[in-house]
Amino acid sequence: MVADRPCPHAARLGPGLARLGAEVARIVAALGRGADYVELAALQPADVLLDLYGEDIRARAFVTADDGAEMMLRPDFTVPIVGLHMETGRARGAYVYCGPVWRRQDGGSDRAREYLQAGVELFGADDPAAADAEALRRVLDALGEAPVDLVVGDLGLPLAVIDALDTTDARKAALRRHLWRPARFHVMLERYGARQGDVAAGRAGLIAAVAAGRAGALMAAAGAPVGARGEDEVLDRLERLRIEAATPPLDPAAVAGLEAVLGVAGPAPAALGRLREIARGLPGLAPAAARLDARLDAIAARGVEPGELRFEGSFGRTTLEYYDGFVFGAVARGRPDLPPIASGGRYDTLTAILGGGRGVPAVGGIVRPEALAALTEGAT
Repeated sequence: MVADRPCPHAARLGPGLARLGAEVARIVAALGRGADYVELAALQPADVLLDLYGEDIRARAFVTADDGAEMMLRPDFTVPIVGLHMETGRARGAYVYCGPVWRRQDGGSDRAREYLQAGVELFGADDPAAADAEALRRVLDALGEAPVDLVVGDLGLPLAVIDALDTTDARKAALRRHLWRPARFHVMLERYGARQGDVAAGRAGLIAAVAAGRAGALMAAAGAPVGARGEDEVLDRLERLRIEAATPPLDPAAVAGLEAVLGVAGPAPAALGRLREIARGLPGLAPAAARLDARLDAIAARGVEPGELRFEGSFGRTTLEYYDGFVFGAVARGRPDLPPIASGGRYDTLTAILGGGRGVPAVGGIVRPEALAALTEGAT
């Protein structure tokens, strides 16, 4: 049975509900300085999320149907707010919100299916580093004196290295797509690099047949088709396998550099120093490291000491897949029973996808009011 922690029913009844309402009002006020308050429908079109994330999203969302259209109970606010903002045609905008979201959980999990999410989304800032720092500052103000450990990262760093790899656009796209699946990403790096020869050798006969134009004959000899793929899809896949086998493997030094970037961890200033060292031998990384440097300066200008921030190169790789730059999270200190109390990050690419190619800079952050209340009540 999935429990409803950290959303105890008492918090939504009588005095508990009043306390929660006051906490939500405080959080929204801290997040939403100068922002428009927005409310969104609980049911959202499923096709948008399915187009973005593929069928994987079904394992995390509640899906239903209405009048022939698939719908989802919103698993998150950011995607529909991006859609709302891009429809306005404006470059700039700031939105604050609070409401329930729904996430499916594994059997036996003590995580909530439904919980409140408060957040802020900032669009169109001229200075991305300053906007990143502002989003973080607002979330920290909403957290107040809560005992949390803050972690930051930057998915723009590994993405910059991937974009600079000396390989095909198809491989770069695949690596970008699977960056948020760490185990699969590591297997892909090996398949494109150190194990490429073994993979190609195992398919040598098939690849030779495709190169000789005998793919259709092989399919005919295999008998009746099995599965949902059509003949054209199978032939396209076989041609891609042939191209893969002919593509040179990834440079081992570049692979090692990419893995080193993902492995950087420590106080943010020290992590920046390590990234600069790695950048000396890794094309594409230096500009991304410079953006991190500017962000740390902007964060310091807002009263947050960068030396108190822990940086992790892999942070943000298991969240929803729209973050493509600065990421951050706050974890309850000494409370492993609670989910992350806050999180956020930059998602410029998402705005271009939902804006039909017209993107704007965008960053946001969320706080879980019920989890925060459970943490602070336990600390008093």
